[in-house]
Amino acid sequence: MAIKLASLVSVVLSLGSLALADPIPATDYDVIVVGGGPSGLSALSGVSRVRRTALLFDDQRYRNGPTRNMHDVIGNDGTPPGEFRALAREQILEYPTASIVNRSVLSITPIGTDKVSAFSVMDADGQNHTARKVVLGTGLRDVLPDTPGLREAWGKGIFWCPWCDGYEHRDQGIGILGHLADVVGSVLEINTQYSDIVALVNGTQTAAGEAETEKRRPEWKKQLEVWNVKLDNRTISSIERLQDGGMVQDKADHRQFDNFRINFTTGDSVERNALLTNFPTVQQSSLPGQLHLNMTKDKIAVSSSSMMTSLDGLYAVGDANSDGSSNVPHAMFSGKKAAVYLHVQLSREDTASKISKRTGLSPSELEEEAHRAIGRNLEPQWDAVMSRR
Repeated sequence: MAIKLASLVSVVLSLGSLALADPIPATDYDVIVVGGGPSGLSALSGVSRVRRTALLFDDQRYRNGPTRNMHDVIGNDGTPPGEFRALAREQILEYPTASIVNRSVLSITPIGTDKVSAFSVMDADGQNHTARKVVLGTGLRDVLPDTPGLREAWGKGIFWCPWCDGYEHRDQGIGILGHLADVVGSVLEINTQYSDIVALVNGTQTAAGEAETEKRRPEWKKQLEVWNVKLDNRTISSIERLQDGGMVQDKADHRQFDNFRINFTTGDSVERNALLTNFPTVQQSSLPGQLHLNMTKDKIAVSSSSMMTSLDGLYAVGDANSDGSSNVPHAMFSGKKAAVYLHVQLSREDTASKISKRTGLSPSELEEEAHRAIGRNLEPQWDAVMSRR
């Protein structure tokens, strides 16, 4: 059966498109990683293991920087975050294709084509570096209130993640800081570790606050009663550290003994051994906004299968992204996942480029390729096409 002339033209054009495929851009590196926390280091390790040239920029701002110890990180339970990063760097830099500089990134500019990505990255010294792919491991920043004493104790008895820091304060008196509407969620996370719970909701138990809480957590009062949670709605004026759990602890039993006095604008103070918080977060870096990346609330929207953002060739990993978790194991997982995916993407581009170079065909060669693809029953149509050129 004769194939229509349109089919012939389609085949010829498709072969011609291979000959005219976009070339692979010449860049300084295959990959640039921005961010030196667990997610960025994991991405750098992943691409270095397959001998991709990569440069990591680390501005040395880390969300878990103030934390005494990392926990729930298998093989590194109790390791201080700084020690973890230092060892990771030492091991990754054994790979000759890996580089790390302690410098921030000012801007990222796409310089590729519609088919092949490439980026120019300007650092804080005004130097430009180019790469075919970029990974953002730039993290989040906790927006802390100006309550005197809170910031000084952040990550050291005052924390937001019960998995990361709760166990060391188990069976002690704990306070929950934040809006009334967040209290039930916190209680559901900590009820197996604490029975003496006071919610310090800082004036948010108003008619509007209760309405919002009821909308988010129907029967919230009954749920708090089940776990014997006490509510204190007074306005907090300051937090004083009475004891430092970094100094007073039982290492053999994995216990830290902090103690805080919470002062209010009215009435007596309250003492708590630890404080769990519910404060908002924002992107640590301005780069996602500069690049106009799609966002999901305060997170960079990514494909869960690849960690790629809305900009082709640019990935986001760790708690900056939207794939649903904020902890060190998740950060490392997402960094590795992005590394694997972008390596394969680079290899596909390299393969297409090599095929394109091999099929830079002359008109006679294109004709022969068409014959091989669809047979020789189109001689009349082919002659008609060629006679009109």
